[in-house]
Amino acid sequence: MKEISFEEYQKLASRTRKVFDNKKDMQVDVGLGLTGEAGEVADIIKKHLAGAKELDINHLKEELGDVLWYLAEACDCFGFSMQEVAQANIEKLAKRHPNGFSGYGIRE
Repeated sequence: MKEISFEEYQKLASRTRKVFDNKKDMQVDVGLGLTGEAGEVADIIKKHLAGAKELDINHLKEELGDVLWYLAEACDCFGFSMQEVAQANIEKLAKRHPNGFSGYGIRE
């Protein structure tokens, strides 16, 4: 499968966008949708860590994709490109942690 850029993803994702009568309704939808999908990711991880379920990696990937879709929609709604948001985030992290940060991850 061909890799796609943020720009291409955002364009393709917009093809499945719901049409709203006004910007406020779209803002409500993307805000709540992004939060809801992030909650589904959290729920999959919570159930796994609580020992109730094996980690369903495919379901997790699917829900992360839903988060990504809502992120693309939120970027469109507020006039950002995903590339712009990603770049700004990397710049913020570089300022905050100029030598990197090793506080997260798995120690080998």
